[in-house]
Amino acid sequence: MRAPRPAQSTVPQRVGIVLMSALGDVTLGLPVATAIKRASPWTRITWIAQPGPIELLRGHPAVDEIVRFDRWDGVAGYRTVRDRLRERSLDVVLDLQTAFKAGLVTALSGAPRRIGIDRRRAQDANWLFTNERIPNQPRAHMADQFLEFLPSIGVTDGSVEYGLRACDTTRADVYRQHSDEQRPLVTVVVASSKASKNWAPERLAALCVSLVADYGLRPVLTGGESDIEIAAAAQIMQHATKCLPAADRPIVALGCGIRALMAWIEQSVLVVSPDSGPLHMAVALERPVVGLYGATNPLWVGPYRRYHDLVVDRFHREDEAPRSSAEKRPGRMELVTVADVLERVERWRTTYAPAMNMQPVSALLPPRTAEVSTPSTATATGQPWGLTAASRRV
Repeated sequence: MRAPRPAQSTVPQRVGIVLMSALGDVTLGLPVATAIKRASPWTRITWIAQPGPIELLRGHPAVDEIVRFDRWDGVAGYRTVRDRLRERSLDVVLDLQTAFKAGLVTALSGAPRRIGIDRRRAQDANWLFTNERIPNQPRAHMADQFLEFLPSIGVTDGSVEYGLRACDTTRADVYRQHSDEQRPLVTVVVASSKASKNWAPERLAALCVSLVADYGLRPVLTGGESDIEIAAAAQIMQHATKCLPAADRPIVALGCGIRALMAWIEQSVLVVSPDSGPLHMAVALERPVVGLYGATNPLWVGPYRRYHDLVVDRFHREDEAPRSSAEKRPGRMELVTVADVLERVERWRTTYAPAMNMQPVSALLPPRTAEVSTPSTATATGQPWGLTAASRRV
C-alpha cells in the first residue's frame, strides 16, 4: 500500500506535463517525471502527448496516465483534450514545450497553475498561455531547460534518471528473430524526421561496410517508413549487396515500432545516428552513440551528459567558440565525412568497448521452454564475444 501523503509536502498532487510530439524531446523530458515521482510518489502525473511518442510513455513507471492530443483533428482535437484535462482537475501543468500548440493546450487544461518558459526563450508567443514562468537562464542543453521547472513545484533533487527500458516480451521477440547471430549489433539510424539533419545515404552505406569488415559488427538499419527512410535503406542495401556476402549485410528493421527499437538499441553495443529520437533513446538506455551533427547544435540537442567525445560536430565553424543555441544551419551535414565517423567508432572501440559485455544475440535469449525451441549457437569458447585490436581487419 502506498504511504500517505505527508502533510508538509509542497509537491502538487496532480501534475500535468505538456511535451507532445518529438520523440527525442519526450525522451529528454522523462527525467522531469522521474524526479517528481522520486520526490513525491503519491503525485499523479498526467502526460499530454500526440500519437507519435505515446508508445515510449506507455508503461513508464513515472507516468500514471497519458492524455492523447490529436492535432490533425483541428478544433475538435483541442476541444477533446480540453474536456479530458478538465475532468482531471490538475493542480499544475508544466508546459515544457515552447510551441504555440503546447501553450494553447496548457491554457485549455484549466489548471490554476500553468508554468512555462520565460519570455526570452519562448517561441510562437507561448508565454501568453502561462501564468507562471521559470526564471530566465542562459541557454544550456534542452534537458537542463526542462529540469529548471522542478523547483517551481517543490522538487529539489533533479538527478537525471530516465526510467526507460524495453519490455521483456518485445525484447525476447526481437532476439528470437536473429537467434543465430554471432556478432555484436550496431544500430544505424538511417534518417531523422527532418531532411536537413540527415547524412548522405551513400556515406552511411560506406560506413556500414566498414563496421562489418573492419570491426566485426552487424549493422541494424532502423527508422520509420517514410519515403526518405525507405530510399536511404534501399541505397545502403544496394551498396552492401555489392560489397558484402549475404550473411554480413545489414538487418533492415525500419518501421519496427518504438518498443522494438528500444530492444534493438539495448542489444546493440553502439548506435550511430543523426540528431533524432533514437539517439536520445540510446543515451537513456546507456548505449554509446556516435552523434552526427551539422544542422543542429549538439550543445543544445546533443547526447545529454554522456558520449560527448563520440559526437561529430560540424554545426560549429572552426573559427567560432562553441555555445548552445537553437539556431538551425542547413547544409552543414555535408561536411560530415566517413572518416570523421570512423574516427569516433575507433574511439568507441578503445574507450567504451573494453568495458562492455558484448554478447551475441543468442546469448541473451531466455532459457528454452516447451513451447519455444531455440537452437544452440554458443561459441566454441563459450566466452562473451569481444573486440580486440587483433580481431579487426587491417
